[in-house]
Amino acid sequence: MLTQYTSSHRLPAPPTDDPPLTPLYDSLTTNLPHPVMAYTSFPFPPGTALFPPASTVLKYLEDYAAHFDLTQHVQLNTSVTSVTRDHIAGKWTVTVRNTETPTEETHEFDYIIVANGHYRVPRFPATPGLEAWVEAKKALHSVHYRNPSVFGDVKTIVVVGGGPSGQDLVSDLLAAGKNVIHSVTGAAREDLHDGRLKVRGRIARYGDLDAGRIAFEDGSEESSVDRAALATGYKFDFPFFPAEVCARPSRPRCRLSPGRCTTRRTTRSRWRSTYSRWSVRTSSRRRPSRSWLPIRVAPLPLLEAQMRAVVRVFEHPEILDPTQEAIDIVSRYEALRARVLPSRSLASASLASSPPSDAPSGEEEISLADLDCTPGATADDRVELAIASAWHRFDGHEQFAYRDTLHAFAGYSRPGAPRGGWRDLERLGEADEWVNGVGVGEGEEGTKEWVEMMRRLLRRAEEKHHGLSRL
Repeated sequence: MLTQYTSSHRLPAPPTDDPPLTPLYDSLTTNLPHPVMAYTSFPFPPGTALFPPASTVLKYLEDYAAHFDLTQHVQLNTSVTSVTRDHIAGKWTVTVRNTETPTEETHEFDYIIVANGHYRVPRFPATPGLEAWVEAKKALHSVHYRNPSVFGDVKTIVVVGGGPSGQDLVSDLLAAGKNVIHSVTGAAREDLHDGRLKVRGRIARYGDLDAGRIAFEDGSEESSVDRAALATGYKFDFPFFPAEVCARPSRPRCRLSPGRCTTRRTTRSRWRSTYSRWSVRTSSRRRPSRSWLPIRVAPLPLLEAQMRAVVRVFEHPEILDPTQEAIDIVSRYEALRARVLPSRSLASASLASSPPSDAPSGEEEISLADLDCTPGATADDRVELAIASAWHRFDGHEQFAYRDTLHAFAGYSRPGAPRGGWRDLERLGEADEWVNGVGVGEGEEGTKEWVEMMRRLLRRAEEKHHGLSRL
């Protein structure tokens, strides 16, 4: 049995919950052209806007689910409240709550896949004075933003964050006639749009509430700031897991030298130094599979590849090599650590113009200036946070190489397998027997018979070449 639990909501989605179920604001569109981000098996309809709004993407996902008859596996209006491991029964115990009625149910599963996203629990920077602004409702995280009306008649708003959401908020507020101060780490000081847009660097302190005073790391100040809009990202959150499942991972306790341990390194490794983005253990029944969605990617095609790899491991957990995986994890850790700028202070660090001598060519050093550390954080803490922040980020075309690696691991990219298998059957004189009676069913039944025959053909090819079936 396959079951997906999800909380259902329609668009527009007013921010009634705290935090809201979705951060979608009215002007949001995709930041990728839809032909790039669509599922490979299901394109967007002809005539779709190149950068479609959220409502179009929602309709696309609904159509996708209907086309592949997936809704029978989806239980809407349901929140997962608890996930625990029954070690005696060898099962996962999942407790769910209906969001429309106060009823709860408990179910058991052999495997679970955690794909709850990370765009709900807001992340607030550890900037001095910000907490007072939030408590006074003078600062608002973008998760609560839908349109400029949320700020009422105020005149000047500081937008914190240079990502897509921050840029969209700036555009919305300027169009609504607001004066905007855009705080972006590392940005050059600049006044645009006849002074209605001021680009500034990182905020060092939120000052007096009544005066609306904000100080920046370059020593400059702005006053008469009415509100702060924080487009500062989100936290990963797994509230349904017990503490032992979500224990904070520690950095590697020993410095392995991958160069001495790479006799088995191949392009099939999912944990290669630049591709370590998904987590499935050899003990796959005992551990939850988490589908990590990296940053700066075309998401839906990557999700397809990740899920094919996950299913492959569920079927054949023995194909993972824990030793090689561990080596590759440490390799990535050491590669990222070599790119950190440990000698610079948190306030003054910036991206270097060239990589260090031991960093791969073309890779930028990782800046500590972009990090929000708690007061009293040590230099080691900052380095570890920098590594964690960079772990799921792709550079250049890494995402495509990673996707190809997952497809190869899952045994998906074998276009010649059906034809080669068919020729083998013809050579053995078994081809007529294989197609005898196939397709005689009416309508969809006939089509399903051909699909099943081709699945059998793929299984035969897999068993012949690898001794394993991927279907």
